[in-house]
Amino acid sequence: MTRHYSDYMKTKNTLILMLCIVFIVSYDTNSYGQYSVDRNIHMGDPFVLLDNGAYYLYGTTGGAGFKAWKSTNLMNWEPLGNVFTRTEKSWGNSSFWAPEVCSYRGKYYMTYSASGINEKGKFKLCLAISDRPEGPFTDIKTPWLEFSDWSCIDASLFIDNDSVPYLFFDKVGVIEDPWHLFGIIYMVRLTEDLMTAETAPELVAQADQQWEEMDPKYKSSCNEGAFVFRSNNKYYLTYSSGHYLSQKYGIGYSTADSPFGPWTKSPDNPLVKTDIEKGISGPGHNSITWSPDRKIMYLVYHGHADPDQSGGDRQVFIDKIIIDDNGSLKIIRQVGNE
Repeated sequence: MTRHYSDYMKTKNTLILMLCIVFIVSYDTNSYGQYSVDRNIHMGDPFVLLDNGAYYLYGTTGGAGFKAWKSTNLMNWEPLGNVFTRTEKSWGNSSFWAPEVCSYRGKYYMTYSASGINEKGKFKLCLAISDRPEGPFTDIKTPWLEFSDWSCIDASLFIDNDSVPYLFFDKVGVIEDPWHLFGIIYMVRLTEDLMTAETAPELVAQADQQWEEMDPKYKSSCNEGAFVFRSNNKYYLTYSSGHYLSQKYGIGYSTADSPFGPWTKSPDNPLVKTDIEKGISGPGHNSITWSPDRKIMYLVYHGHADPDQSGGDRQVFIDKIIIDDNGSLKIIRQVGNE
C-alpha cells in the first residue's frame, strides 16, 4: 500500500513539475508576445519610437507624406492617420521615403528623404519638427544637409550618451559601366541645434562582403538603411544590403568603438535573411526598439507581403534580438508575420 502511495505521489509531483514548466514557458512566451504587426499595415522602412511607454510606428506609406500607428504592446496598433503631409510650400515633391522620429531637447524631429520638383531624380535629406510623436510634423529645413551634388536617402539620427548628435545616411546613385545602383553609408557629427554638419562626411559601410554581391536581376550594390545604438562602450550599426525588391535583400551589422569608426562588419552576417519557411522574404531596412524597462530589444524590419514573390508590397516584422556574451547580435526567436 505504501509503495503504491509513493508511486502515486511521484507521479503527482512529476505532473505538477511538468505543469509548472509549461506555465513558465507559457508565461515567458506571453511576456515577450507574438510580436507581429497587423497584416493590414503595409509599409516599407519601418521605424518604431518608444516614448513614455507607448510605441509609435512610422514608415514609407506612399503618397505625399507619412502615416503612423500607436501601440502599447507592439501587437495592437491604433492608426493615427497622416502625421506629415506635403503642402504647397513644401520643398519635397515626390518620393517621400524612410521617416524616422527622434526625441531630442524636448521636441520630436522627423528625418526623411524626398525629391524636389526640379531635382531630376535626385533625393535630398529633410528635417521636420513636432511637439508630439503623433505630429503633425512641419518642415524646418528642406533640403536639410547638402553635400555637393550628392543624392541622399535614409537619414537616421543618433544621440550619444553625452547628448552629441550624429547623422547616418546613404549616398545613392547609378554607376554606368557596368550599369548598377549603388548605396554607401556615411556619417557626420551635427551641431547642437541639428541644423548643420560639423564634420565632413565619413564613410561607414559599402557592399564588400560575399553575401552582399550584386544581384544580377536587380543590379544593385547597396548598403543602406543604417540604424545606430550604443551598448556599454560599443557602438552597433545595423544596415541592409541589396535591392528591396529582391529575395536576396538582408540585414547585417557592424561594430565600432566610436561613431566615427572604424566600423567592422560581423563575419556572421547576414543577421536576417530570406526564410520562406518562416514566411520571411527580402527582409530589410530595420530599426530597433526596446521594452519600457530596456530589458528586451526588438528588431523591426520590412519583408515582402507575399513571401513567395519579390515585390514592392511590404509588411512589418518584429523579432526579439539580444547581445550575447561575445558582444554579437543574435536573433533568438524569429516571430515572422503571424
